Amino acid sequence: MPPPNEQIARMHQAIREFCWAHGIERFHDLGDHGIIHQLVVERGYVHPGMLVIGSDSHTNMAGAMGAFAAGIGVTETAAVMATGKLWLKVPETLDVRIEGRLAARTGAKDVILKVIQTTGDDGAAYKAVEFHGDTVRGFPMNERFVLSNMTTEMGAKAGMIPADATTGRYLASLGLESMALDADPDAHYLKTFDVDVGGMGPQVACPNNPANVKPIEDVAGTKIDVAFVGSCTNARIEDLRATAEILKGEKVSPRVRMIITPASQAIYRMAMKERLVDVFMDAGATFTSSTCGPCFGGHMGVLAPKEVCISSTNRNYPGRMGSPESQVYLGSPYTVAASALHGEITDPRGA
Repeated sequence: MPPPNEQIARMHQAIREFCWAHGIERFHDLGDHGIIHQLVVERGYVHPGMLVIGSDSHTNMAGAMGAFAAGIGVTETAAVMATGKLWLKVPETLDVRIEGRLAARTGAKDVILKVIQTTGDDGAAYKAVEFHGDTVRGFPMNERFVLSNMTTEMGAKAGMIPADATTGRYLASLGLESMALDADPDAHYLKTFDVDVGGMGPQVACPNNPANVKPIEDVAGTKIDVAFVGSCTNARIEDLRATAEILKGEKVSPRVRMIITPASQAIYRMAMKERLVDVFMDAGATFTSSTCGPCFGGHMGVLAPKEVCISSTNRNYPGRMGSPESQVYLGSPYTVAASALHGEITDPRGA
């Protein structure tokens, strides 16, 4: 949003006409828009215990609400809309237990990269992933969304977090009834992964796979051309605050183009009210309308051949953000912002 070319403009036109013709009210057009995975949790469309189906692989993100949320293909989506029915195989479940207190300027993005490194990019193929442990319980909702979102990069069908008091407070903030939902005491898991993140610092996924993860110390100094904070993974208001914390009073390296894209227009407005946009622009970054944008190589930041990007997105396969000859490193908003200032991948703890 808005459409970058005529082909996509025609698609938007068809969607509008379909929604108007069928009386679909939950249609968020330009000005009220956002990345779908953010909108469904931001507008209160998902609550614990729901079955959520979406036509995008990162539908998993809604699992942080204690829901079973899974992505399906567009043909299957059309069949669901026509019939109201869907065949699903009940997946086996993996238990991912995360314990430990993280280092400064380290969060859920670093944790999930470590988890993906542990399981591999197909270690949860057609499995449901449940997150447990003290670290998970201590995470606010914005961090929990990151965990569930990137279970897709493990191959998972769904990524769920039990609904607890934190979930309840989030639901209440949306005017919804609080609801707790946890795994059964005798729940069976195919496998348990114990991940100790005590003292763990920032992690970076290197080209060309989200499972190719290294501690930031191993890749620090890698020159970059583009720094991107955005996507359904890491573009909530807390992510923008973290970015502003690093950028305030500083200047983006003259050899770096920094792009910051909020996950929804509501987040855009919050960033304006908190004057975060001033911080970004004073630092030399570009702040855009809410969109998926360069995350999938769509627009507003597409990479040229040989360019290197550090991004807060969820995938770094060849050609994901533009040219197949470009390279993408994945990190947290803290890491992206610190790297933008120095023109190379930089540990945010020293920024």
